Amino acid sequence: MSYLLILGGGESGVGAALLAKKMNIPCRLSDSGTLKEVHRAELTRHSIAFEEGGHSTSWLTEVTEVIKSPGIPDSAPMIVEFRKRGISVISEIEFAARYLSPENKIIAITGSNGKTTTTTWLTHVLQKAGKDAIACGNIGVSLARLVAEAPHEYYVAELSSFQLDGTVNFHPHIAVVLNITPDHLDRYEYKFEFYAQSKMRITRNLSEQDYFIYWQEDTFITQTLQAMPPSYATLSFSLEGKGNAT
Repeated sequence: MSYLLILGGGESGVGAALLAKKMNIPCRLSDSGTLKEVHRAELTRHSIAFEEGGHSTSWLTEVTEVIKSPGIPDSAPMIVEFRKRGISVISEIEFAARYLSPENKIIAITGSNGKTTTTTWLTHVLQKAGKDAIACGNIGVSLARLVAEAPHEYYVAELSSFQLDGTVNFHPHIAVVLNITPDHLDRYEYKFEFYAQSKMRITRNLSEQDYFIYWQEDTFITQTLQAMPPSYATLSFSLEGKGNAT
């Protein structure tokens, strides 16, 4: 029997395991380190198979798909091997988004700086406006856990470049890129362009009904939009008060 393999037993991995359990998808969770007691107890309570302190060879071969922790680089030997075997390797965000209902809305926020502040502020504004909104993603509780246990109408998701790297069909309704400055370049061959392209993955599945909000003074973002004019609506903000909408 083959399984969905979840690599990493932090909040992201455990959230994915809970959602897989809810959707009746056979899964296993494997972590090379030591799980937190709260996560170990949670997996045990839900009868989800897990291991810690290393990866069993059999668990790495009996795989239909892999959900990897954002902390595991794409260059890790086992990830390279999975892809050579044609096995899909995705992020928890990608997995969770598959099970959202049409009524759910995702506001995805990324950027080198200001993600947490913006995510917290926007969630507060939506809640004060009477909307059923919750913050998730890199800010704390995983999107997968919320989809499995506590669905909401609006998910305000703080996303890192590592989480976005594992997305394929992830489709936010509003995507926000606050800024892009050099960061985590060791994960991107020390090339700023690769890191910046990772951030811009947040826009790859936007449709004509969706919105992209960005900082107008960010050179990489504006040059990218000029080179490939988008079909989705764009809204820019500016420190000089020159924001616009198209």
